[in-house]
Amino acid sequence: MKGTTFKRCGCRDTTGRRLGQSCPQLRRAGGAWSRNHGNWHWQIEIPARADGTRRPLRQGPHQSQADAEAVLDRIRAALTVPDPTDTHATTKTGDLIETAVKTGAPIPTPDQIRRALHLDITPTELPTMETYLHSWLAGRKGIKQGTVRTYEAHIRLYLIPYLGHLRIDRLRPGHIDAMYDAIDERNTTIDTLRASPDPAKRDKVKGQRTVVPATMHRIRATLRKALNDAIRRHRLIDINPATMIELPRARAPKPTIWTDQRIKTWRDTGKTPSRVMIWTPEHTGRFLDHTHDAGDRLYALYHLVTFTGLRRGEACGLHWDDLDLDNRTLTVRWQLVQHGWATAIDTPKTADSEGAVALDVETIAVLRAHRTRQHRERLAAGETWTKSGLVFTTPTGNPLHPADITDHFHHLAAQAGLPPIRLHDLRHGAATMGLAAGVQMKVISNRLRHSSPHFTAKYYGDVLPELSHAAAEATAAVVPRQRNTTRPA
Repeated sequence: MKGTTFKRCGCRDTTGRRLGQSCPQLRRAGGAWSRNHGNWHWQIEIPARADGTRRPLRQGPHQSQADAEAVLDRIRAALTVPDPTDTHATTKTGDLIETAVKTGAPIPTPDQIRRALHLDITPTELPTMETYLHSWLAGRKGIKQGTVRTYEAHIRLYLIPYLGHLRIDRLRPGHIDAMYDAIDERNTTIDTLRASPDPAKRDKVKGQRTVVPATMHRIRATLRKALNDAIRRHRLIDINPATMIELPRARAPKPTIWTDQRIKTWRDTGKTPSRVMIWTPEHTGRFLDHTHDAGDRLYALYHLVTFTGLRRGEACGLHWDDLDLDNRTLTVRWQLVQHGWATAIDTPKTADSEGAVALDVETIAVLRAHRTRQHRERLAAGETWTKSGLVFTTPTGNPLHPADITDHFHHLAAQAGLPPIRLHDLRHGAATMGLAAGVQMKVISNRLRHSSPHFTAKYYGDVLPELSHAAAEATAAVVPRQRNTTRPA
């Protein structure tokens, strides 16, 4: 089964019969092939079919003998994969080679032959991206429901519409680049129509959101994970084209303080300077005073989030068993997660999110008062009380809905006449107030349960103007001067 290369031409004899390899012009004197006459072909006999019939293959024309030999080399390499004594494997390999030759597809590589023999499928039986992604998602085990929802959204909204029609082994980096180009074009269209003075054009994109760089990175992460599993677990492909894609760096929005000038601009234009805004300590105090004086039953929750930086789900999932009021410690063990509108108690997403948080004396007093209030609500509810063990509940003991907590927060902030922030921004406020108070970065990082102090420093290091001013004064004080440079010359 070594195979050979040869020349053929289109010349005919006087009867019109094609001469093929017998044309006298194909060979020079001495028997060497002519350089200028005919085209190169190859021939080889591959393993017999399952019914025992022989399979001699021929193909051409090729531009050169080297081109014909290159095809033969690929066939020879493929034929080295199966065990010669394994009739099923050699027949299967022959089927793959014969199909490729007859359809004009590339000769399968040795790795493709090995994978086909291992899985007992042919390349034409490989799934499309749509089929694979659906089966991949259905087979994911041991991951959070929120992660499943994220994967599902990426697959439904982006990966299947743009890549779903491609067979998995034919996906290339260029296809993925084209998907991102299409997303960018959609973003441009949305931004253009939103800025149009024509209400009809603005209505066309009402409710539509642009895909920010951070989301583009998450879409690629979903695709990369799915294709890595296709390589390692399912052996459907050899390389992961998602790893070859370059995306613009996703920059997280920097927390920005609500200064007097920014508040004035916001009141005049309705626009906020950043997606992440932080109240000053004075704003925070005004919010807490307003909520306390209003006798709001969720005052303790907002107070706790303000001074500990708990996430919304962590506060809603906090159990009394997680509090040690005597030793002034809180341990994060649970969170209330939201799937659509439904909610469920779950463990934190990562190990970094779990941990103990120290509590100040005022917060301990607030929590004790809240426990007394909850006891009165339990007595008033009687048999309708639900024994959830949660610190923050409805008046009948049921878990709070996170969305209601957020809506109520915005209502209270508006009542207090404060500029808008998200509920999660109270967590950012806890970090910046700690920095302003001189707390070490590592301590704040541990308190917020960040993955590293480097992240904390990078994200919060230059937020409060007071911190920047203090650094400037300290730097200026290092240089000794002999005269007062502020006095007019």
